[in-house]
Amino acid sequence: MEKPYVIGIDVGGTNSVVGIVDKRGQILISGSIKTAKHAKVEDYLDELTELINDLIEQTTTKAQIKGIGAGTPNGNYFTGSIEFAPNLNWKGVIPFAQMLEDRVGIPVALTNDANAAAIGEMTYGAARGMKDFIVITLGTGVGSGIVVNGQLVYGHDGFAGELGHVIMRRHNGRLCGCGRTGCLEAYSSATGVARTAREYLELRPDAQTRLRNIPMDDITSKDVFDAAMTGDEMAKEIFRFTGEMLGEAFADFVAFSSPEAIILFGGLSKAGDMIMNPIRESMEKNLLNIYKNKVKLMFSELKESDAAVLGASALGWEVK
Repeated sequence: MEKPYVIGIDVGGTNSVVGIVDKRGQILISGSIKTAKHAKVEDYLDELTELINDLIEQTTTKAQIKGIGAGTPNGNYFTGSIEFAPNLNWKGVIPFAQMLEDRVGIPVALTNDANAAAIGEMTYGAARGMKDFIVITLGTGVGSGIVVNGQLVYGHDGFAGELGHVIMRRHNGRLCGCGRTGCLEAYSSATGVARTAREYLELRPDAQTRLRNIPMDDITSKDVFDAAMTGDEMAKEIFRFTGEMLGEAFADFVAFSSPEAIILFGGLSKAGDMIMNPIRESMEKNLLNIYKNKVKLMFSELKESDAAVLGASALGWEVK
């Protein structure tokens, strides 16, 4: 009889979430650990293994787990490795799937975290029934999962669709974690929003804003969101700038895959209309005429982290 459960792991730049998932896509139990606190991947994997074993013990047995799927930054589906991830402490090429499999004794498959979110959205969320769509994850970085004709786009080496690293500002662009300058991620991720806040505060020393009450190096995107919700003009302007940048990028993304929808997922999407309205306006303004008013902009329909965990878990059913 086929084993009834799989495990999905969403490895984020800040936190990692693990869930045990059944055939219907129900997450039976989940837990999380801090990704960023571990300087060595071996220490991280030891803690991750401990969490996995603990969750299995609380719900089922190891013999009932078919496989593990992991969504990771810069995860290569073909090799099972994390390769040169800018938002993780561990550098170079890490044979993550093999290292985890050696520890837990369950087969492991791996993909890019945004691809995992796209699979989750297609199977259980806003993209059900769609064959052409793009999921944009707005978290520590900007990720993307591109589905064309019902198939996830991997490219010949497993790294197709790094839309967060499309260069938006060719001259005098911000330094990105990838080492280049001007990438979308440097402006429109949660960390990009915090950087914009610091820039605005420096450039406008006389502007009144709640953000001045926070030490500049401690400002987070949540602080900007909280300030904007009280009507703070600078904070609202930061979200407008961020949304306009995303809208410009989306207009270009539409031109190469003509998606039915672009679905926003991740912490920054909690800003709701504050970010969606400027994105929509900017995207429509920059779209080629043949695409205008054809592309839906949507928020993920899955609870935060569920899309990535469910999408990653779908890989667990495929492992040999």
